[in-house]
Amino acid sequence: MKLYPLQFEPILKERIWGGTKLKTYLNKPITSNITGESWEISTIENDISIVLNGNLKGKSLNELINEFPEAILGTKVYEQFGKQFPLLFKYLDAREDLSIQVHPNDALAKKRHNSFGKTEMWYVMQADLDAQLIVGFKEKSSPEEYLLNLKNKSLVNILDTKKVKQGDVFFLETGTVHAIGAGIVIAEIQQTSDITYRLYDFDRVDSNGNSRELHVDLALEAINYEIVDAQKQYSKKENSSNTMVNCRYFTTNFIPLIGVVEINKNQESFTVYMCVEGDFQILLNGESFNYQKGDTVLIPAAATDFQLNGKASILEIYIS
Repeated sequence: MKLYPLQFEPILKERIWGGTKLKTYLNKPITSNITGESWEISTIENDISIVLNGNLKGKSLNELINEFPEAILGTKVYEQFGKQFPLLFKYLDAREDLSIQVHPNDALAKKRHNSFGKTEMWYVMQADLDAQLIVGFKEKSSPEEYLLNLKNKSLVNILDTKKVKQGDVFFLETGTVHAIGAGIVIAEIQQTSDITYRLYDFDRVDSNGNSRELHVDLALEAINYEIVDAQKQYSKKENSSNTMVNCRYFTTNFIPLIGVVEINKNQESFTVYMCVEGDFQILLNGESFNYQKGDTVLIPAAATDFQLNGKASILEIYIS
């Protein structure tokens, strides 16, 4: 089978905090004005990505991995994860604040849910004036302080807020209490996991007057009560892969593309490109594939030599 750059049908998710920027800003085919997430590449149960382009159109990512595990995933990724796709890629539009939440680590997630943990990173694609995130505690905390402030509805007072702008990057290790604030569009890269413990939801109710479920007790053991340094600084050298995040779960680089860049890979890992600004082409085996802002593309590990061409800001993700 001749493999090529794969795009997938976006899996669109309505959320109480969602809006319309996934359409107006990223050209996603949303039909609701409370669309909060576009899952770009996913193998979460009941949310399996389906190929959108080329000869493999209509096949699921899981089918392709079952049929061509090393060619899709890469030799090293297949050795480590078997026929599991280990990452989940999303775009998020927060019209309102998201809940304050936390994700468990691998050990806790395995024990409680037979799942991976949820280490993740955010790239801020767009932010309204004075938009902000919550990331970790202002000062070292404790379960007792957390519970007391939760009871008194003052949890926000002990959490660290960061004003954000386009291009800001945050790396959220498991256990980091966090929330995306209103007025922000984010590209998110994370482990394949959909486990979230919701600590506080600002006393919101849905259209039926129901509050969303909280997971206060489950979170107690999952939270990291130390101060975290989540924001990442990175260089922006043109036509280079500038490292933003390099962790055991994924490496993410920033490529400010102007013109043509040669890419040479080693078949150990798949590569994913998320276009966060501009438009570009991938030139592979004499064929040209076109992408614009908001597109996400999976390059199978078997495709080792290709070119990027255009004027764009691109996130490059793989497992090293």
